[in-house]
Amino acid sequence: MRFAAWLVLFATLLLWSGNWIVARAAREEIGPALATVGRLILVLAILLPFTFKGLTGKLPLTKRRDWIVLASLGLAGGGPHLALQWLGLHYTTATSGILYLSVTPIFILLLAAPLGERIRLAQWAGVMISFSGVALIATQGKVHLVAFNIGDLMAVASMLMWAGYTVLLRVRRDPLDIAELLTMVCGFGLVYMLPWLAWETTAYDMRLTAQGTLAVLYSGIGSLLLAYAGWSYVVTRLGAARAGATLHLMPAMGVALSALFLGELPGWYHFAGIGLILTGTWAASTR
Repeated sequence: MRFAAWLVLFATLLLWSGNWIVARAAREEIGPALATVGRLILVLAILLPFTFKGLTGKLPLTKRRDWIVLASLGLAGGGPHLALQWLGLHYTTATSGILYLSVTPIFILLLAAPLGERIRLAQWAGVMISFSGVALIATQGKVHLVAFNIGDLMAVASMLMWAGYTVLLRVRRDPLDIAELLTMVCGFGLVYMLPWLAWETTAYDMRLTAQGTLAVLYSGIGSLLLAYAGWSYVVTRLGAARAGATLHLMPAMGVALSALFLGELPGWYHFAGIGLILTGTWAASTR
């Protein structure tokens, strides 16, 4: 059983890493809003037959505070977060985008501070080291020019939103199970994405190509449903701490996949930047 859990863990990380590659490869085939809305509708169509009954019984009992938290989760981890990631990959490489994943623990630390989590001096040092790594990657090693790629800023903002989603999960008090929660997150995310989709369809000539459709299918079924289920299985078998420690394998997987499928060879600033980010993350997480 332990061996099976490690296999599922590897497959889950591979699916998540692959989503960055797919989004980068299909960036000219489908807009970020259409891709995100298609992904959310697909997931909702799969989940609702199983969660509708439970939601109709639990939602009327949900308190106003819990509705606010659910709506915030949909904003931070649902539609806008996914679309911002997709849009950022129009302007930056998948290699750079996926390396920013490793700065997420730093954002979680900073966002958790208002909830009473004290940040020590060593942790502040870790934050500064990590952000210097982000700056190194975003400026392609030309930090003195202070010129950031808009795509890199979008990718970092997407990670900030995901960190907010993670922190918000800590303050949940609603009675929903995991599948019901994911249904609500996708539902709110879909609502938030409708204005963006309306603008995108009027501003651009939107045509759903075969490659764009495949990208939505992979993103919805592979990196969301299957990976989410796989992660839940892994955490129950290996524990949250052990599973969480493996998330830093994703940048390595992503860089390898980017080189293999997109021909994106990492530069020296990618290696130096991820080294600084991981060093800062280690310093910030050391008790």
